[in-house]
Amino acid sequence: MTFNAITGHQQQKNILQRALDCQRIAHAYLFEGPDGIGKKMMALAFARALFCQNGIGCGKCPACLKVDNHNHPDIHLLEANDAALKIAQIRSLQQDLSLRPLEGNHKVCLIDGAEHFTNGAANALLKTLEEPQPGTLIILLTSQPERLLPTIRSRCQRLPFSALPKQLLASLLAQKLDLNTSQSLILAALSEGSFQKALGPHREFFLEKRGQLIQSLSALSSSSIIPTFSFANELEMEKETLPIILDIFQAFYRDLLLLKHDRPVEELINQDLLELLQQQNQLTTTASLLTKLKALESARFHLHRNVNRRLALEVMLMRLTAA
Repeated sequence: MTFNAITGHQQQKNILQRALDCQRIAHAYLFEGPDGIGKKMMALAFARALFCQNGIGCGKCPACLKVDNHNHPDIHLLEANDAALKIAQIRSLQQDLSLRPLEGNHKVCLIDGAEHFTNGAANALLKTLEEPQPGTLIILLTSQPERLLPTIRSRCQRLPFSALPKQLLASLLAQKLDLNTSQSLILAALSEGSFQKALGPHREFFLEKRGQLIQSLSALSSSSIIPTFSFANELEMEKETLPIILDIFQAFYRDLLLLKHDRPVEELINQDLLELLQQQNQLTTTASLLTKLKALESARFHLHRNVNRRLALEVMLMRLTAA
């Protein structure tokens, strides 16, 4: 993976390429930004260029091929995968980094999901950052930099990454997945600029069930409580996709707010539901839409804290229909 093969993030590419060209590479970097937008690919491309025998990340020399196949002896990868990164892992890493490189002039460590450090692991890593070994490069990847110790953040060169622009991601998705313009724009918008999220397991959910969910939500009325409870029962069964459903509802109310302020149709997410949006626009006010959005956020808060899911959904839907 070369810099040129990575979509977007041109400023970050330029910064890293200048560091390589001038041989002024920091001992530690913090790549921070949303998940699934290319931080890990950028880190691997940086390592590849650093080890490349031709100095460009050619993709053909033995060093590049080893990086691509994830078997280069001087690259160490720690991945949290939503689990805690523990002190034993950092101790093992410190031992590896204390040894001389086997094939190149550097040893590189990528830590993906750095926000998952335990306190002990974070403090152990801090010692390595404060007293770096010559030729050692540590790259921390995180979507939540605020969860890292301030002392860790201050000892890294921070490189912020942003979500991919909606139009760019939509164009890539249209080519890769053979989608029409409307589908690719919807998927890009609901994926929040994350290529990984757009290609993930909820892709069909975004494209196929989204319209049905919004239609069902729009049909609810405060004057009839039975359909509301029935819909809450349906949502309760969608335990794994419930956060995605709340995102879909939020995007729908966002579109209505945009219509209220006469924004162009091109800015809407649910462009394929324009007729329904226009109908609902006549029935709502800005104040009621803000109340609905607060109801969604309240539901997220309680669901994250493992309250009774059915009760939380019933309360949310009653608040949505009453607003």
